[in-house]
Amino acid sequence: MTHPDPSTSLPIISTLRSRVESLLLVSDEPVTPEELARVLSTDDSPVSEADARAALTEIADEFDARGSGFELRDNDGAYRLHTRRANSDAVEAKLLDGTQQRLSRAALETLAVVAYRQPVTRSQVAAVRGVNCDGVMRTLALRGLIAVTGEQAGANLYSTTEMFLEQLGIESLSQLPDLAPLLPDVDSIDD
Repeated sequence: MTHPDPSTSLPIISTLRSRVESLLLVSDEPVTPEELARVLSTDDSPVSEADARAALTEIADEFDARGSGFELRDNDGAYRLHTRRANSDAVEAKLLDGTQQRLSRAALETLAVVAYRQPVTRSQVAAVRGVNCDGVMRTLALRGLIAVTGEQAGANLYSTTEMFLEQLGIESLSQLPDLAPLLPDVDSIDD
């Protein structure tokens, strides 16, 4: 099978776009056009926020038009590469290949407490659940569903991750169902 010469079948992209793509690939967190412009600007070649935003729009539009396995999502002005939602079954199968597919009831309960109370310490989670949750918290962190996001009085604060949102298929925590009628005393739990 012969392959077409890529130089004749695909347009050459700009250096700016190439650099934006590279930064998107290595960024652990969503990036804003302002951050990209600051990082990419040099004395000889300034990059404006509008230039960075145009490159992001071009990337997102091309990925969508081609049906790429990637999509560039904008979440409140911050951009991040994701696998295409339409491919979630294949991605999930790969990620879960050879691993336990379901979380235990204890892990689900702990994850729910973290999701609704975040940021939260281990002791706060244990107070809600009524049992020690150190092992379960480590498991959830290893699976990338929660992470340390700060410190309070010497104790780590935990919050859910972007992967947690992706696994639930939601964009933000505001899309979680309201639990107030089910857990009326959660807000009164002290450190």
